[in-house]
Amino acid sequence: MTTSTNRTLPKDEQGKLVGADRHVMHSNVRGDDTRRTVIVQAQGCQLWDTEGRRYLDATAGLALTQVGHGRRELGEAAAAQMAKLEYYHTRWGFTNDRAIELAARLTELAPDGLDHVYFTSGGAEGNEIALRMARFYRHRTGQPDRTWILALDKGFHGISYGASSMSGGSEAHIGFGPMLPHIRFLTTPDTFHRAAFDGEDVTEFCLRELRETIEEIGPERITAMIGEPVLGPGGMIVPPDDYWPRVAALLRSYGILLISDEIVTAFGRLGHWFAAERTGVTPDILVTAKGITSGYIPHGAVMVSGEIAEAVGKDDGFPVGFTYSGHATACAVALANLDIIAREDLLGNAVKVGSHLADRLRELLDLPTVADVRQIGLMVCVQLVSDKETRAPLPNGTGALTDELRDGFGVLVRGMPSGVMLVPPLVLSREEADEAAGALREVLSRMTPDGLLM
Repeated sequence: MTTSTNRTLPKDEQGKLVGADRHVMHSNVRGDDTRRTVIVQAQGCQLWDTEGRRYLDATAGLALTQVGHGRRELGEAAAAQMAKLEYYHTRWGFTNDRAIELAARLTELAPDGLDHVYFTSGGAEGNEIALRMARFYRHRTGQPDRTWILALDKGFHGISYGASSMSGGSEAHIGFGPMLPHIRFLTTPDTFHRAAFDGEDVTEFCLRELRETIEEIGPERITAMIGEPVLGPGGMIVPPDDYWPRVAALLRSYGILLISDEIVTAFGRLGHWFAAERTGVTPDILVTAKGITSGYIPHGAVMVSGEIAEAVGKDDGFPVGFTYSGHATACAVALANLDIIAREDLLGNAVKVGSHLADRLRELLDLPTVADVRQIGLMVCVQLVSDKETRAPLPNGTGALTDELRDGFGVLVRGMPSGVMLVPPLVLSREEADEAAGALREVLSRMTPDGLLM
C-alpha cells in the first residue's frame, strides 16, 4: 500500500509535539507525559503514524473495527446518505427510512423476542438507556419500588454516570464521588481464580450468592441484573457454560430482568452475530454499539422485548430522547457494515483465525509468566502472573510489555492488570496472527516475574 505518512507535526528542541495537539485532552495519560503516537492512515489491520511507521492493530481501535480500517465502501455509503438525508431526529412521531431498515435488519439477526430497537450513539449511552428503561418499565407496570440493579464486581459498562455506577472496577469510580444508590455487586465467575471460591464449583458458588442476595434485598425491590456474556476490560473472563443459563432461569423465577451488555461481543467478535447465540440465553434487554458500524461513525442500538417496549410506550411514551438517535447516516453505514460482515463471512474468519492465533499463543505457556490463554472467536487473552502456583498478578502491571510491543515491534495490544487482550479486526489474516504471536514471544521471553523487561 502507498501511504502518505511523510507529514510531520511541529516539535520543540526536546522532540515534544507542539501546536494543536497540546489542546487535545487524552484519557489514561499522565499530565506530564507528552509522548503521542499520531495515527494518520490505516488499512485492514495496519496503521501508520506521522513518521511513516507501521503498526499491527491487534486492538481494532477499542475492539470495534470488525471489517478493518480504510473500507472505501463505508465512506461511500456515508457520502451517498449525506447527499440524500444526512440526519433527522426520531422524536414526536418522526423517523427516517434508514433507521427503519436497520431496526428490521437487527431484529432479523438477533435472538427471537428482541424485536424492538432504540438507537443510541455508543455503548455507555446504551447502558444508560438500559438502566432507565428497566426502571421506567417497573414504573409503568406499577412496581416503583423495584429500583435495585445487580452487577458483577469485575464488569465494565462505560464511563457515563449510570454506566460507571454499574461497573465493578474501581477505575470506573475514581473521582466521581458517590455512585448511584441501589446497586449491588456480585462475585464474577472467574474460573482462573478458582481458589477464591473455597473449593466450590464456580457456578454453584455464584448462584448461591445470587439467590442469597436476592432474598436479602427482596425480589420485589430488584429490577434487573446486568452483565457481559464474556467480560472484556475486566480480564476477558469467560464464565462457565452453565453460568448464564442458570442465572437467567433464577432471575426469571423472581421476575428480575436480565440486561446483556454486548457492546464488545456483538457483530462477530465471538464468531456469532450475538453472544446470546453462544450462551443460549435471550435477555430482556440487549445493548450493542462498537461493531455495529465498525467505528466508522458513532452508533449503537438497544434491543428489547415486546413486553418492555409495549409497557414503556404507553401513555406519553418513553420520556428519553437523544438528539442523534436513529441518525440516518450512522444507520446507512451500519447497514453497509453488516453487509460486509455477512458477505465476507467474517464470523467464520473470526473462528478460524482466532483458533490459529490461540494455538500460536498457547505455545507461550512454557514461559514462566504465562499462565493461561483464553479465546473465543477473535477475542483472546494471555493471562500473566508472577507465580504460576499462586497465580498472583504481575506487581508492576503490563505497561512495560505493551510499550515494548508497540515501540519495538509495532504491535498494539490491550494491556490489563491480568495480562494482555488481543481483539483485532475480524479481517485478521493468519500471517498477521503469526506476527502478533511472534512479537509476544520475543517480549515475554524477556519478562521477569515482577513485570519488568530484561
